Amino acid sequence: MTVRLLSLNQQLQSQQIRRILLIEDNDVNRMLLSDYLSYCGYNVQSLSNGSTLFLTIEKFQPDLILLDLKLPDIDGYLLLEQIQQKPDFTRIPVIVVSAFAFKADQERAISLGACRYFVKPVNLNDLILTIEEELASYQ
Repeated sequence: MTVRLLSLNQQLQSQQIRRILLIEDNDVNRMLLSDYLSYCGYNVQSLSNGSTLFLTIEKFQPDLILLDLKLPDIDGYLLLEQIQQKPDFTRIPVIVVSAFAFKADQERAISLGACRYFVKPVNLNDLILTIEEELASYQ
């Protein structure tokens, strides 16, 4: 597995650096995921809440968003709805990474515009592969 991750890391570094916006309220999860994505060659901006999401999108111009649904200041579902209401932002793929494990939660997130849904704890290799698939399809 380590060899596969190192190989994947080398492949990612040979491409242009892609920007990922991570919205995760848990400090440890945010730090670990941000560090891992950076190690894999991504430029990562992270937020602990959703209140500055749209300002950050405008400034950082992410290629992809990783979104937790349970945030302290705003419901992640509401953020998905708001993203879909802004034509400039609908091109950005949103992958939900949430502890909400019920099928209804997943279906709701997908219906509101999320392209993929991961339940925590996340298999990092699967997440990176999915990120690459989504980035390749939105180029």
